[in-house]
Amino acid sequence: MQAVVIAAGHSSRFWPLNYEHKSQFRLLGHPLVYWTIQGLVEAGITDIVVVVSKDSTLPDTLGRWGDHGAVISYVTQDKQLGTGNALAQARASLAGPFVLIWPNKVNSFDMVKRMLELRLDGKAEIVIVGAHTDNPPDYGIIEFSGDQPVSIVENPKLGEEPSRVMAVGAFLFDQDFFAYYDRIQHHHEADLIEAVNMYMKEKQVALLKIESDVPTLKYPWQVLDILDIMLASSRFKAQIAPTAQIGRNVILRGEVEIGENAKIGDNTVIEGPAYIGEGCEIGDANVLRGPLDLEAGVKTRSFFELKHSVVQEDTHFHSGYLGDSVVGSHCRFGAGFVTGNRRLDRKTVKTKVKGSMMDTELGAFGLATGRNVKFGIQTGTMPGVFVGSDSIILPGAQLFSNVEDGTRVFVKQSEKREQV
Repeated sequence: MQAVVIAAGHSSRFWPLNYEHKSQFRLLGHPLVYWTIQGLVEAGITDIVVVVSKDSTLPDTLGRWGDHGAVISYVTQDKQLGTGNALAQARASLAGPFVLIWPNKVNSFDMVKRMLELRLDGKAEIVIVGAHTDNPPDYGIIEFSGDQPVSIVENPKLGEEPSRVMAVGAFLFDQDFFAYYDRIQHHHEADLIEAVNMYMKEKQVALLKIESDVPTLKYPWQVLDILDIMLASSRFKAQIAPTAQIGRNVILRGEVEIGENAKIGDNTVIEGPAYIGEGCEIGDANVLRGPLDLEAGVKTRSFFELKHSVVQEDTHFHSGYLGDSVVGSHCRFGAGFVTGNRRLDRKTVKTKVKGSMMDTELGAFGLATGRNVKFGIQTGTMPGVFVGSDSIILPGAQLFSNVEDGTRVFVKQSEKREQV
């Protein structure tokens, strides 16, 4: 059995975190695709084809983590022509049945293991994984005839959905799937589902229904859901590395993992679950409230508070507060920075994605930034603000709306002086 992992595309809805492909976003010290591949290997699939975009850095990223127990080959999708086209690039590398899976499926082990069991039991020629959703328009929704899945309806209008079961990004196909894909006269961005629907009409199909799925990771705030899943999994190990330095009067509550060469300052309180990566430096009198993920090299000064957030590598904070946020790598936050993470009226937080307002359906969501963003002293953000990579927010600015990549934001002030 082989597997194909689709890690191509621009991840445009994942802005401002899409400075790398979303599969390379790090949690618990490794890219998401690493955890997906580890699950495949643990389920017994070691021959893996990864589809990447042109100029992708993913092969180098995975290479930095050494042996994952898999034989990985890479194929390139030169143009962004949809998932079906991406899969077609892997055709020459496949010799039999294969699992098709999205790169953010950090729950891949249990899911793939159960898919293979259905196949080996002779209950199916193809397996489709499904899970309940309350938002049918965002997904491909499975249509049933009785209990039997018969097709997938892409992004149905609310109230017109054939069921409330979405197709999760995991399938088990035979090699002959490509014969059905070739039947499509005019290929298009959603032609994978068109081919799957033809395939389902002529094959014995089994639905693997799972209780809940890892988010598809379309939007930045979904990182927080995946964080919660990872910290509740066996991937997270509450432990303190031998080389970590723990200051005086430090209080650890719940499950906390502290990496090699990390330093925790005096009088700091850490409430788990929390992952603190290699080489992190947490200042004196900090309060860290999990769930939290701080990747390698994150630093804070004294009197900083962090709550339910993910911070990518080598980002530094002075004093202030960050809550319910996702921060990219190599960012700098000046003293007195504060994130607004809840609306005054306590309604759900809305934000703008690709020019359109969206409801995150979260009661608490703060900030999302790209990489290499710099915030001056006494700056802040309102709930649901996105800040693009390489931007500079000058002292005193309070952000009420998104900031595009490479933008400088400043507050124009005037000063009047009088003799007393």
